[in-house]
Amino acid sequence: MQIAQNSVVAFHYTLTNDSGEVLDSSEGREPLTYLHGSGNIIPGLEKELEGHQSGDKLQVNVSPEEGYGEKQEALVQEVPRDAFQGVESVEPGMQFQAQTQGGPLMVTVTQVEGDTVVVDGNHPLAGQKLNFDVEIAEVREATNEELEHGHVHGEGEEGHEH
Repeated sequence: MQIAQNSVVAFHYTLTNDSGEVLDSSEGREPLTYLHGSGNIIPGLEKELEGHQSGDKLQVNVSPEEGYGEKQEALVQEVPRDAFQGVESVEPGMQFQAQTQGGPLMVTVTQVEGDTVVVDGNHPLAGQKLNFDVEIAEVREATNEELEHGHVHGEGEEGHEH
């Protein structure tokens, strides 16, 4: 079966940046499984997997526009240290959920200087070209329940609550 709209796809992957540094991998884990066409993975990768089948191996290069987007400088802001009430020590790399006019946003602390904290609301991979080595493990038809919910249900999850 070929990967097409509403098929369930399981694949192994290794994600690297342009320097060849491994950013993420399914090695030693179960394959990543998603419902094709439901926006569950980045658009550039989903587009390139279409038409492939179980056993296929491919390399996919995804531009920032089809990955996590370009880095938006407006999402990098300085905030006062007292905005982190109840947090004893604020350090670079820590992540917090910020409440914004557009709703909740995950931010990462990038710098702490005195009473000023710089946070970045961009996805950590925004602005980066992403390189995937992929091996398709399985392609199957989605169940009616998976189609209704818009995502894959793992084994033993039938009738699970949302």
